[in-house]
Amino acid sequence: MNYLGESFREAFRLIIRLDPETMRISLLSIKVSGLSTLVASLLGVPLGAYVALSKSRGRRAVITVLNTLLALPTVVVGLFIYSLISSRGPFGSFHLLFTPCAMVIGQCVLVLPLVAALSLAAVQGVDPRARETALTLGATGIQAARTVLREGRFALLAALIAGFGRVFAEVGVSVMLGGNIRWYTRNITTAIALETSRGDFALALALGIILLAVALGINILLQWVQRK
Repeated sequence: MNYLGESFREAFRLIIRLDPETMRISLLSIKVSGLSTLVASLLGVPLGAYVALSKSRGRRAVITVLNTLLALPTVVVGLFIYSLISSRGPFGSFHLLFTPCAMVIGQCVLVLPLVAALSLAAVQGVDPRARETALTLGATGIQAARTVLREGRFALLAALIAGFGRVFAEVGVSVMLGGNIRWYTRNITTAIALETSRGDFALALALGIILLAVALGINILLQWVQRK
């Protein structure tokens, strides 16, 4: 029990002193997760909106695929991207494996279905009369779609926040594609796993506290957006 208490005290000391390694690991997690969420949003929001507004025959099939991919395990995503960017893969010449860029790619693939599915639900939740009114007033199809997105902006923002929360706490993609390299690709989740196996509970606890603090902030922000 004394050992656990001392580990917590040392963990808080690391955070209060802004320990360089602790801060570097935390900032890398935020940077990689934020960038992957941004890229996934640029692809997922238009995809979700298009499917929601489309009347094509394949619409139900796309929705089924998106809902299925929501349960995609992180290790499967990691394995798929690894096979593409490894030295023997089709994109091996770019030397992306075990870099932050590889982590961004993997996390983007992981969160893209979530952002697209939530964006689809957000657009479907908008009153259909908003689009019809815009078209009646002479708006083009793209302008009417923008009107719908504007009406559903808070639900879309909630989708982006949920996407960030999904990748910020994942570990499988980060380990397989980043390699957990100190000062380069080691993020919060991979560092926690490593330091726990080493018996360095102070650093692991410090990172765990930061992870929980960020997760709490994300959930508070998400609830605030949903109330809007």
